[in-house]
Amino acid sequence: MSMQKIKENIYFVGAIDWNRKLFDELITLPNGTSYNSYLIRGSEKTALLDSVDPPMYDTLAGNLKELDASRIDYIISHHAEQDHSGSLPELVKVYPESRIVTNEKCKSMLMDLLLIPEERFLVVQDGDTISLGDKTLQFIFTPWVHWPETMSTYLKEDKILFSCDFFGSHYATDELFVRDENKIYNAAKRYYAEIMMPFRTSIIKNLDKIKDLDIEMIAPSHGQVYDKAGFIVDAYKDWSSERVKNEVIIPYISMHGSTEKMVEYLRESLTKKGITVKVFHLTDSDIGELAMALVDAATVVIATPTVLAGPHPNIIYAAYLVKALRPKLKFISIIGSYGWGGRTVEILADIVSTLKAEVIEPVIIKGYPKEADFRMLDELAEKIGNKHREISAAD
Repeated sequence: MSMQKIKENIYFVGAIDWNRKLFDELITLPNGTSYNSYLIRGSEKTALLDSVDPPMYDTLAGNLKELDASRIDYIISHHAEQDHSGSLPELVKVYPESRIVTNEKCKSMLMDLLLIPEERFLVVQDGDTISLGDKTLQFIFTPWVHWPETMSTYLKEDKILFSCDFFGSHYATDELFVRDENKIYNAAKRYYAEIMMPFRTSIIKNLDKIKDLDIEMIAPSHGQVYDKAGFIVDAYKDWSSERVKNEVIIPYISMHGSTEKMVEYLRESLTKKGITVKVFHLTDSDIGELAMALVDAATVVIATPTVLAGPHPNIIYAAYLVKALRPKLKFISIIGSYGWGGRTVEILADIVSTLKAEVIEPVIIKGYPKEADFRMLDELAEKIGNKHREISAAD
């Protein structure tokens, strides 16, 4: 997507990265991504909001040239991470009159990460404003979505919130505005699950912080612009709330079929009780899909064989992921099989010990599951069903 007009004198000038498949060497990108930069022309001053990832600088420069942006007075830096800030060293050379507008924490990070000299910065406080003439920028600190220095900019006259990573999505498209809400809902939920969910309490605080603003559009730093702001705000309110669904997530590995048989049986037993079950075979599942499922689920049951006296390494990774993402789970349990012994339960329980979820007694069996083992799985399903009914009744 080349330069596009959002409203009068407000333009998208960022870059679409169709081919990027991995972010931070960790997060898969099935739909690519974008690095959103915005140019705002006031009657007296011009501001550029964020830059782009360094390999895409030529695209940004081309878009600015197309707009004949010969002067930029302010470069607003919402977030120091390089996919937003990485082109700042080039921009300050091309626009020597410009000042980088940011908060004190972000300034310090940009000086450390990009070696930008201190005199190029204009530091603002939470709630400060800058006038561009007929347009006013108000800076709203929104920390921990998802770094401590992140902030947003509210363009008062046009009622646009430039929200940085807040409300973003990794989604490459030529369409500037959201037109397929189902498609962008899934992309935004995946983004929330992988990046924002660990900071759920901060999300709630920052949603409250912007609730009194008259927002007609939200322009994030990744993905499309929301010209119906309520759509994504309502989604974030739901995802970050304490509400969970009547769902059980089962990430599993099975080496010789014993654990897989347990998973199949437990899934059937839970399904008969009206519980939605989502199973993820970790040798071929998209870890992003697992993260998305964790946003809403009431329960996770981790299923693993015993390998060298402990859980399978892929299961350890999954358990660590659950711990790191800090979903609003209410319950957690463990099932699996062993050959001669081990410390599977102890190791996994230690990894997830920081979660606030209640632990339901694990079912760990020896060898291939037998009739008595299936009865224990039925009992586990019964316990989970009872727990889900209790929280449903509480709601």
